[in-house]
Amino acid sequence: MAGLSRSTELGQPGADPIPVTRTGVELRPDRRRVILKPFLPGQVFRDDGMLDRILAIPEDEVSSTLADACKRFEDRHLDLNDILEQHFRFVDRQAGGLPGVSADRRPLIGAYYTNEYSIEAAALTNPSIVPAPDQSGLDPGAQRFIMSLRGIGEGHISSIQFRTGVVDARGGITVEPPSRYASTGTHTPPVFEKEMFCARLMEMDAFDRLAEDVIDRLGERFALEELETAIAAVVGKSGARRLPEATTRVLHWLATSNYVLTFAPESELSQRVIFPGSSIESHGMEDARFVRFTHEDGSMSYYATYTAYDGFRILPQLIETADFSSFRIETLSGGHARNKGAALFPRKIDGQYVALGRFDAENNYVMRSDNVRIWDNADMIESPKFPWELARIGNSGSPLETEAGWLVITHGVGPFRTYSLGASLLDIDDPSRVIGHLREPLLTPLVSERDGYVPNVVYSCGSIIHGDELILPYGQSDTECRIARVPLAPLLAKLAG
Repeated sequence: MAGLSRSTELGQPGADPIPVTRTGVELRPDRRRVILKPFLPGQVFRDDGMLDRILAIPEDEVSSTLADACKRFEDRHLDLNDILEQHFRFVDRQAGGLPGVSADRRPLIGAYYTNEYSIEAAALTNPSIVPAPDQSGLDPGAQRFIMSLRGIGEGHISSIQFRTGVVDARGGITVEPPSRYASTGTHTPPVFEKEMFCARLMEMDAFDRLAEDVIDRLGERFALEELETAIAAVVGKSGARRLPEATTRVLHWLATSNYVLTFAPESELSQRVIFPGSSIESHGMEDARFVRFTHEDGSMSYYATYTAYDGFRILPQLIETADFSSFRIETLSGGHARNKGAALFPRKIDGQYVALGRFDAENNYVMRSDNVRIWDNADMIESPKFPWELARIGNSGSPLETEAGWLVITHGVGPFRTYSLGASLLDIDDPSRVIGHLREPLLTPLVSERDGYVPNVVYSCGSIIHGDELILPYGQSDTECRIARVPLAPLLAKLAG
């Protein structure tokens, strides 16, 4: 769908503005998209009143009660019986075991301890976009893409969602309607590398003597169960004072921040929701910046950086996937892996991984590393300079490689906390050298885009190049998403001029 050019409206100040076309494509939140979550009104023990009442239901009423409940929800969720069984097992563990429970009472207990959660009841915003792994079956000149989105539900809890679509040879954009179903996949803990685990503990000032004692009992690679066994050994060691609760909490908190998430390969991509799966993510997974990464051997995978938030602290995380069906999620480490908004370059430069970052919450940096998960070196490349970005600047997604250099879409914060999008151009061989930066914003909120969950904001987490155009999806006022098209030639000419 192609929209009318808005280049003369509010949001494109200055002489000879870059012509920006706001297309007619809009992605709005749909409160009908729901997932099932375990519901625990506190710790579940044997003396929990609700659990006792469920166990007291006469056996001849259990089947009819379960059938009535499932009838009202079976058309809203796939694999409802499997989910209820999973939730029963969760309650069973919390209660210390529920032996002798009948086959029908198990899912009924699961149903009582389950609630629906609308994953985008409040907003659907802050998109990034990458070329899809599968480009088969398209018309000449067309490109299939995957878009990630930040869905925001009750309590401001953010999750990562996906949509698919196609840009045709003329720049027309079609986004496929999402599935009516949503799934949160299966979580499994990964194997940890001791070096990275220790590095992160040191950064958190949590590598005390007792934590060191725990780590010394582990191999160079270890699983979560091995960590918990080592903690128990130190706690129970003869003559040792009890391992402080703060130390055990940090060890477990860090370990559970890393996991593998898998979905059924036959499921639609829009069904797959990366929902908070650890305590550090309990209040949301914010602003994923996806990039298609080309390795030195020519193979490709996808990375995304995002911000995990537990209501008090933030933690930069990394997603790695090859197929958008299995996702490995790990914590970023290093002195400059702090704050929000890291974005990886799509390939190594001079044998190193390179990323943009804003670890001081104000300026733009280029970071380099031999390990994609550890970031200790950074060079500041840009500080707030122009009125529309004086409060702070940052990137709005991974750099895009062009013949003129690395094109970076930026964001800036101006008066009244207005967020606008701009652009910079970095040297292709030395991205710490800035070739040019737009004096005026590329995109600022139109009058029709100023009202929403967070007013006066346009924000993006990633864009792609298609032919001679930049395809730029963006969130407006943290409420819904739109897509703009920007011709590359005048944009690059202004940046390089």
